[in-house]
Amino acid sequence: MKHYLSTLEESMKRCWDKPALCNYNGETFTNAELAENIVKFGMMFEKAGLKKGDHIALCAKNTARWGVAFLAVNAFEGVVVPILMDFHPDSLNHLVDHSDSVLLFTDKEIWDKLDVSKMPQLRGAINMDDFSLIYAKDDAMRAAIEGKDEDFNNRFNGKFGRDDLHFAVDNFADLNVINYTSGTTSAPKGVMLTFGNISASIEFAHKNVIIQEGDTLVSMLPMAHVYGMVFEFLYPLSGGCTVYFFGKTPSPTLLLKAMKEVRPYMICTVPLVLEKVYKSSLKPVLSKWYMKVLTSIPLVNRLIYNKVRSGLDKAFGGQVRHYIMGGAALNPEVENCFKRIRLHYTVGYGMTEAAPLLAYRDWRYYAKGSCGCSKGIADVRIDSTDPAHIPGEIQAKGNNITIGYYKNEEATKAAFTDDGYLHTGDLGIVDKEGNIFIKGRSKCMILSANGQNIYPEELEAILNNQDFVNESLVVDRQGKLVALLQLDTDAVKQEQQNGRDINEITEKIRLGANRHLPNYSQIAKIEVMDVPFEKTPKMSIKRFLYK
Repeated sequence: MKHYLSTLEESMKRCWDKPALCNYNGETFTNAELAENIVKFGMMFEKAGLKKGDHIALCAKNTARWGVAFLAVNAFEGVVVPILMDFHPDSLNHLVDHSDSVLLFTDKEIWDKLDVSKMPQLRGAINMDDFSLIYAKDDAMRAAIEGKDEDFNNRFNGKFGRDDLHFAVDNFADLNVINYTSGTTSAPKGVMLTFGNISASIEFAHKNVIIQEGDTLVSMLPMAHVYGMVFEFLYPLSGGCTVYFFGKTPSPTLLLKAMKEVRPYMICTVPLVLEKVYKSSLKPVLSKWYMKVLTSIPLVNRLIYNKVRSGLDKAFGGQVRHYIMGGAALNPEVENCFKRIRLHYTVGYGMTEAAPLLAYRDWRYYAKGSCGCSKGIADVRIDSTDPAHIPGEIQAKGNNITIGYYKNEEATKAAFTDDGYLHTGDLGIVDKEGNIFIKGRSKCMILSANGQNIYPEELEAILNNQDFVNESLVVDRQGKLVALLQLDTDAVKQEQQNGRDINEITEKIRLGANRHLPNYSQIAKIEVMDVPFEKTPKMSIKRFLYK
């Protein structure tokens, strides 16, 4: 296994004067400038009295400077603690303290909401906007932060070059990242990932999703989550790709504008994004009566489907070779459409504890309905007497699997089987070719009165195909299945103007879904949500909030 910092060092030296990290329509760091900042911060950390293994937290919006800070800590062999800025200030205070972080990179507006007295181990804070001092607990930290530019200039006197960049790579077993994740069924835990864990995922990515010279990428996922951190930052950058960041979630119009200008080679996202594209752009066109007639004619349908796919590709810049989705299952109706138009898509499977990959398959070989194959990633097994037909828990062991949870021995022990396999908490089956098909979360599975296993995710996929439904969540209420719905408000208002009330609309949804469901999993009641469901960074619904 090759260390990802070794791959990164080679890439940075090869692409020295080329853009590395960029804010869309904003600041740009070439690989040379990135290297300078990495070395500059290493000097600063040392002058402040920090040492290898010290914990440094990052809590800020996605920007090029977030990437600079992350790599600076990596190169120093510190432990990066990326924290989602969406957490409540009290949670941020707690996580900085719980992680034993001694330094914090953050945005000034976030810092102003924090209480430094609740972070007693913190020695300093740095403004991510310009790397200036926000807070120093002692004179050594203040002098180190304020003098970092002068110290760097005095050492190199304008002669910093490729030969001055060196990353330590003899630390595979050392702790690299503590990633706090809210999850969908539990409180946040600090997942401990080593340099070896991260390297395993990045090496697999480079072998299976090849980066070409001149490739670019638009980063849309939160960097504080391992999915975005690895696959929209570390992997592309270490392959010589130029990465573009948005400071905040862009509007659909701005996003498509950026795609056309940047022309990314890959779209790495969650299914919800492309499902919305399908509902808003593809379905209305393909559902027209004349399109149904034309697409039923051999050869003619291929011409139409090719044109539809070409239009979608063009909307994303025209250079996309891979549409990669993860974090949740893809809606079957949407997937059937993508297969018909031969979109270059695949659905992967992972979790923070796997840094983050557990299964993937190139779109050319991807099996519809699956989440890929674990070959080359980890040793994955199904805990079932008949793994091909009877769902069992998906369990995994490999170089990419976490060493446990920070300061939580009880959770760490519970996370692994006696023979060292990680409990994923997901239920699935596997076919003879190794393709994994997820049936649902073991904690979400509902046992019916007559002993039938009900996987709410399967019901939700059917509900989400009904008119007016944006998202759904199925829960068990005293033995009855209740569907919580977040509706398309504009479409509902239009129906109400035509004389239909909300009860008629929801009853039509319930009956429409039940026509596709067996008797034991019929929806008994619909409840309409006034606000969108609360989500995790992977855009999964926080199920534990809706019991």
